[in-house]
Parts: sequence; C-alpha cells; structure tokens
Amino acid sequence: MLKVTNVSKNYGKIKAVNNLSFEVDKGEIFGLLGLNGAGKTTTFRMILGLIDDYSGEITLNGKKIDYSITDKIGFLTEERSLLTKLTVLEQIIYYGVLKSMDKKIIEKKLDYWLKVFEITEYKNRKIKELSKGNQQKIQFISAIINDPELLILDEPFSGLDPLNVELFKKVIIDLKNKGTSIIFSSHRMEHVELFCDRLVVLVKGKSVLSGYLKDIKKDYKKKNIYVKGDIDIDKIKLCKGVENITKQKDEYIISITSEEYTNSIFKEISKYQNITKFSVEDPSLNEIFINTVGENYEK
Repeated sequence: MLKVTNVSKNYGKIKAVNNLSFEVDKGEIFGLLGLNGAGKTTTFRMILGLIDDYSGEITLNGKKIDYSITDKIGFLTEERSLLTKLTVLEQIIYYGVLKSMDKKIIEKKLDYWLKVFEITEYKNRKIKELSKGNQQKIQFISAIINDPELLILDEPFSGLDPLNVELFKKVIIDLKNKGTSIIFSSHRMEHVELFCDRLVVLVKGKSVLSGYLKDIKKDYKKKNIYVKGDIDIDKIKLCKGVENITKQKDEYIISITSEEYTNSIFKEISKYQNITKFSVEDPSLNEIFINTVGENYEK
C-alpha cells in the first residue's frame, strides 16, 4: 500500500503541494487528477524519491521511500524519455539494470511483453525507427519490466490509436488483478471513470475533491435529465431548478441544480405528448471535474 500523509512541498513562495493525503491499496487503480500545474508531477517525484525535501510522510508498504524502495516502483511519464539511438533491447536492459535486475531476466521479460504488445519484430530496432504508438509501447514496457508493486501512469494512452488503447486497457486491468497498485493520471475523464474507484482532484497543490467516484457522483447536487419527445424548451427553462438545456442527437439534456426539482420537472414534461424517455442521471466525471476545478481555481 502507498500512503501519502499530510505532504507539502514549496518552491520558494509557491506551494506546489499543500497538505496532501491519500492511500492506494494493493490491486487498486487510484486517480490523481488536476490541470497542468496542479501539483501532480511534484507529487509523482516525491513518491519516486526524486524530491525528498518535503514535509509529511510517504511510505510504500510501511517503509519510507528511498532508493531501495524505488526498485519496486514503475513510472510511465507523459513525455517520452526514451533514448532514441538505442535499440529496444538496449533501452529495456538499461532501464532494467537501473532497477537492479539481471540482464538475462530482463531479456526474458522483454520477449514476453513484446509478444503481449504484438511488436516482437522490433526487439533489435532502434527506438527512433518506431512509430509514436510503438514508442509508447516500449515506454510502457520500460515502466513494468521490473514487475512493480506500485505503477504510476501519466497519460498512458498518448499517441495510441483506438485498437492499441484497448490493448493498453487490458494490460492495465491485468496488472491490477495481479495485485499492482496503480496511480492513474489523465485529462481524459472517460478513462478515469473506466479504471478508478477512488480519486483525488488537485487545484494549486491542494485536494479539492476526493473519495470514491460513486460517492462523489451521488453527493454532487447537480443532475442531468435525459428526455426524448417534443417539449417546449422555453417553458421548461422557466421551471425551478433548471440550469441549462442542450440537445444531443434525438434527446434533450436538462441540467438541474438539485435532484429535489425532479418531480416538478417531471410533472411539467408529462403534459407533453410522445415522451418516450425521462431519465435522471448523475453528471459525468468530466462535468464534475470542470465545475469543481472552476469553482476552486480563482480562490
């Protein structure tokens, strides 16, 4: 288990991380979200032991993170950090040795992952000769070659086509099921919703939203009503609690400020003919993220 307790980090007068606390259990995918500059990268660097002058405590399985512990951590960076003049084999051996691995074991594991990612023919090709998507696969392999107990994934689907996104998803779920603790960071909220049961959202280094995703959605007051049929939008907009109405394909999305207005809006809409759908749903994580970050960003 990773445990981050009351961690703060300043760069001069700038508070990059402000009293941050969260835990990531064994076999859990945990979302760490925020705009660029929110403090995610600083948090990753502290977890990796690259920054040690911070207040608070970070432990992995009860032990303070130092270079003996970082061998058990994998990190897929948002920016590619591959040495493009090396071959795939040379690159992975380089990373594996840094993680105190034996070269023969590294090559054996590399052969396995090249097969999983369907790129066995690139083993002795130089990194610079690979497409962006295949470079991303090699970057991913470099992060998991040491069978990490903790894996940090920062925008893991960057540069991937839809087929390879599905392949990456399967690998991530398999790692989770084998007990790897994973921190998942992405600006694509639909991916976060797919993987993460729990998450924390940072604004200017401070947690402004955290907990189980299902509870966050349940507690969020704003809801969306999906309606199919012929309605008078101008009249519905006058109903108490209605914040906005948009049309998406063949249905209307009525955004309301609170679920308490559902019944009165239903009574109004039931007056119309040919209503084939009336469904009250939680907002997407993307909506919650935008509203929460927006409300806290100017504070």
